[in-house]
Amino acid sequence: MVVLHLLKTAVGASWALRQTTELVKLGVTVHLALPAGPMVEKYQKAGVVVHLFDPSISIKKPWQNLAKAKHLKALVAQIKPDIVHSHFVATTLLMRFALRKHNVKKIFHVPGPLHLEHWLFRTVDLKSANRNDFWLASCMWTKQTYLRHNIEKNRVGLAYYGVNESDFCFEREQKISLKQQLGISEDTFLLGMVAFFYAPKSYLGQKRGLKGHEDLIDALALVKQTHPKIACVFVGGPWGNTQHYFDQVKRYAEDNAPELCFFLGTRNDVPQLYPQFDLAVHPSHSENVGGAVESMYAGVSTLTSNVGGFPDLVEDGITGYMANAKDPVSLANKIIEAMGSEQERQKRIEKARVRVAQVMNVQHNAKQVYDFYQHILAFPNQENS
Repeated sequence: MVVLHLLKTAVGASWALRQTTELVKLGVTVHLALPAGPMVEKYQKAGVVVHLFDPSISIKKPWQNLAKAKHLKALVAQIKPDIVHSHFVATTLLMRFALRKHNVKKIFHVPGPLHLEHWLFRTVDLKSANRNDFWLASCMWTKQTYLRHNIEKNRVGLAYYGVNESDFCFEREQKISLKQQLGISEDTFLLGMVAFFYAPKSYLGQKRGLKGHEDLIDALALVKQTHPKIACVFVGGPWGNTQHYFDQVKRYAEDNAPELCFFLGTRNDVPQLYPQFDLAVHPSHSENVGGAVESMYAGVSTLTSNVGGFPDLVEDGITGYMANAKDPVSLANKIIEAMGSEQERQKRIEKARVRVAQVMNVQHNAKQVYDFYQHILAFPNQENS
C-alpha cells in the first residue's frame, strides 16, 4: 500500500512523525509532501520518503495555487499512491482542487474541530468533497458532527493522534520549588495553564482568546472570595505576531485578579513544571484533546472545558473535572470542587492515567488509520468529471 501524506509544516507537528513512523512499521510505503524544515531529517530516518513542497492552498497569494495544484498532480502521477492523506484544512483544499478529476482516494484527517464550528468553513469543507473523499476524525465530537451533516457513516472514521507517556519526561523530584520561586506559601493551591496566547479573531465572532485565558482569570477572582490561598501560573507566550494580545491579557489579570496570576512566558522546562501544579486547567473555547493529554500523563489533576475532544479523555467525576466552556462561574465552581479533597483528586488522577493510555496509544492509533485505509480501498473508485 502506497500513501502520500500532506503537511503544511516541517516545524513541530510531532504527532505526524509518530503516526507516519508507525505506519511504516505496519508495512505502508509512506510518502510525505511538506516544506523544508527541521523535521524533515526525522521523517527520513523513520523510513518516510520526503518530497519538499508546500502542499497547502494559499489565501494571501491565490495566484500561486494553480502552480501548486500542477505540482501536486505531477507528484501523484509520479508516486501513484493508493491514498492521499491530508492533515490540515489548507492541504485538504489544495488536494481536492488539484485532484478533483482524479479517482485516487483522498482522506482529510481532521486535526481539530475549529473549522467545523463555523458554518462558512464547514460548508467549504463539505461542499468541496466528492465521492472519493473520506474523513478521519481525531475526536468523537468531530466524527459526530460530520454524521449530523449527512456524511455517510462508512465515509467517516476515527483515529486519534496518539501520544505515549514515553514521549514526555516528567521530573517528579524538584530541586527548587516553583512556589518558592514565585514567593508564595507552600499551602497555596497552585493552578497551571499551559497554552500559547491566540488573539481573538473577529471574523469568527471571537471576543476572547481561543484558549480561554480571560475566563480563567475571571474564575480566579471568584474563587479568591472564599478561598484566598490560590494562585495560577500561565505558561506560554504569544502565538505569532500577537504580543499586543499577550500584554492585554496581563493587564486584564492585573485589573481583575491582582496578585493571583504569574505569567512565565514561553518555557522549555514544561515537563518539570507540570508535576508542581495542584490542578492543570484547560479552559479552551475550541479544542481537540489539547493539553489534557500532557497533564493526564504527568499525573496532575486535570480540569477542562466541555468542548471538542476533551470529553474523550476527561469524564467529570471519574478522570478529572469538567466545566462549561466560556463560563467563569462554572470554572470557578470546579476549581473549588478540586480544592476540596486531595484524596479525591488522586483517585481521579489514577483513573486518568488508564484512560489516556488507552485512548492515545500511538501504536493503536496507527492501526486505526491502517484499518481505515483498508476500509476505503474496498470502495470502488468513482470517476469524476
